[in-house]
Amino acid sequence: MEMAAYILSIFRTQPMIVFSWGFHGAYAIKDGLCFSVNGYVHQGEVEVIYCEGVDLFKVNTLNADGSIKQQETDVYLDCLVKVIDGMVERTSNYKEKVKETYLL
Repeated sequence: MEMAAYILSIFRTQPMIVFSWGFHGAYAIKDGLCFSVNGYVHQGEVEVIYCEGVDLFKVNTLNADGSIKQQETDVYLDCLVKVIDGMVERTSNYKEKVKETYLL
């Protein structure tokens, strides 16, 4: 539970990015946090797991059946939000997608 709260505190340092993922439904898992997103790249669940031995994080996007869709390992604390953003939201044409979504 402590690690989940710690990960949430990291997310609170960059709330606009986290909100852009459609972040919701967060809950504690063993050594981490799981939450749902609705991004341009990934829609579904994301796991962030702390790897104590190396003091780094592992990030998994999950398929609907719970299997791992994509995994990033050895993620440093200061890169966590950026790595998740790349897995969930950022595309090569991100600015155009935002304009399409929000401009009528």
